[in-house]
Amino acid sequence: MNDHRNGVHAPSQNGLSRRSFAAVLGSAAVAAAGAPAAKGSSAPSRAAELVTLGKTGVRVTRLAQGTGFNGSGRSSEHTRIGMKAFTSIVRHDLDLGVTFMDTADLYGSHQYLRRALEGVPRERYSLLTKIWPRTEYWNAYSGGAKAEIDRFRKELNTDYLEIVLLHCMMNDRWTQEYARAMDELNELKQKGVVRAVGVSCHDFGALKVACASPWVDVILARINHVGKAAYMDAPVEEVVPLLKQARAAGKGIIGMKIFGAGRITKPEERDASLRFVFGNGLVDAVTIGMLSEAEVDDTVNRIERALAG
Repeated sequence: MNDHRNGVHAPSQNGLSRRSFAAVLGSAAVAAAGAPAAKGSSAPSRAAELVTLGKTGVRVTRLAQGTGFNGSGRSSEHTRIGMKAFTSIVRHDLDLGVTFMDTADLYGSHQYLRRALEGVPRERYSLLTKIWPRTEYWNAYSGGAKAEIDRFRKELNTDYLEIVLLHCMMNDRWTQEYARAMDELNELKQKGVVRAVGVSCHDFGALKVACASPWVDVILARINHVGKAAYMDAPVEEVVPLLKQARAAGKGIIGMKIFGAGRITKPEERDASLRFVFGNGLVDAVTIGMLSEAEVDDTVNRIERALAG
């Protein structure tokens, strides 16, 4: 799940003035133009630079705001902090030019994002969401993708979605198990309702299939410099060549668990993970579940240093 944290805590801001909201729209417009500036700085933030996900043509900021820390059953730490605090974090992201939002049905954060992004032009931000393709106590899965995407678009108040993934692939048989969902996502992509499709992987066999599958445009992959002790699907030396091969083949790679789902806590270790992930060219972008404005600032600064080095 989207539960990678950087461990910095600070009280959330309460609300936004009209002036602050105007600044949000202005910085979001700059991000869409491809040169977002960090708040209080004339230099562009590396975290807010636009990158292209593989061969998809979809452009997103290098850093995505995750919304699923400890996510399960349509709830997460991000929804549990309440609408006001959630909105304040998202607006702070936009202030810094970070306009890529990572959500999922599992997290229950669709309608939180809808509220947080009210008034922001749709072309000023990008959405990644995920279908939970299993029936659970909280989820009556249709077996496909059309019903889910129709509901997601209503919940997010949008006509289209940049990226839709099948969530949490756990074995190397997922292309057979979810063939109908794959077919329906293809149809939606042909209609322009979805721009790119793919999977998030929580198993090395699933990841290997994803890297080889021609259906997959985008992979959400667990990657850091530690390996299985920090929630990766396999040792670092096995995952790295696979991600490099997938990127070379034109797949967009978004890294998750960069901070090991909260297991990588020391500042120097978080910096080492970012340097490893970006320095080795393993990803196009990363998603990190920041839970306060201070965590957003800390992450943006760490990415800046990692890429500068």
